[in-house]
Amino acid sequence: MSTTQAITPELRQWIIEQAKAGCQPEAVLQSMRSSGWDEAVAIEALEQTLSQFLAERAQQAALPPPVKVPDVDLQGSPSRVWAGDREVEILISMQNPRVVLLGGLLSHEECDELIAAAGPRMSRSETVVNATGGSEVHSSRTSRGMFFGRGEIPVCQRVEQRIATLLNWPVVNGEGLQVLHYAPGAEYKPHYDYFDPAQPGMGTVLKRGGQRVGTLVMYLNTPARGGATVFPDVGLEVAPIRGNGVFFSYDRAHPVTKTLHGGAPVVEGEKWVATKWLREGEFI
Repeated sequence: MSTTQAITPELRQWIIEQAKAGCQPEAVLQSMRSSGWDEAVAIEALEQTLSQFLAERAQQAALPPPVKVPDVDLQGSPSRVWAGDREVEILISMQNPRVVLLGGLLSHEECDELIAAAGPRMSRSETVVNATGGSEVHSSRTSRGMFFGRGEIPVCQRVEQRIATLLNWPVVNGEGLQVLHYAPGAEYKPHYDYFDPAQPGMGTVLKRGGQRVGTLVMYLNTPARGGATVFPDVGLEVAPIRGNGVFFSYDRAHPVTKTLHGGAPVVEGEKWVATKWLREGEFI
């Protein structure tokens, strides 16, 4: 490749615009040569850009249609929002993927209440079995956990109503809170929270309230080291700070949402979290 000509983002964008306009690659190549581009550079730019462009177009053509999702109203870029009974800080807001880091979502007393109530009911965490819609222990998830019924105890009722107000989503469209405990070394490898409708067992799961469309992970303590919530597709790591929560939504059951995420191993100390999954419809 020529040392004096570089394949820049601007050149790639121009090539894509020509493709969208219906120009054939041969015509684009001739235009580039006429403009002084070295032929080898021009061919490499065309091959790289068009192969990626066509792959993305093919992916988009296969996408399921987007659906309505919960979200925090951040019109006017507020630093704090009212959640019905307390103010919550907006620490990070991303659009793609849709991720909002919430500061002070839970009080320290609420964190302690949830840990105390969940502690006696903990067992090894399970994952959904795609073939049947059931659940099983899996090596990718090494935490212990339990589920509260929706509104089972007063602290659950209070937190669930706060979440519904904050995310503009009905309380009945949420699963019960799941509390998880991660000991040193425990983790949850990167995964998606939506259910893959192509899997044979998902029909049973989806009957209970439709697809999952949002996740809120709330940190009930602060580990000494490790335990971040990671989003590998965008290189984001969210530190687990007591009382904070990270919300993310996914408007279709597809990797294009970039919501691949996981719980990094706890290095020192322990990690307690409460997770709230939000459904399209009423969860029963």
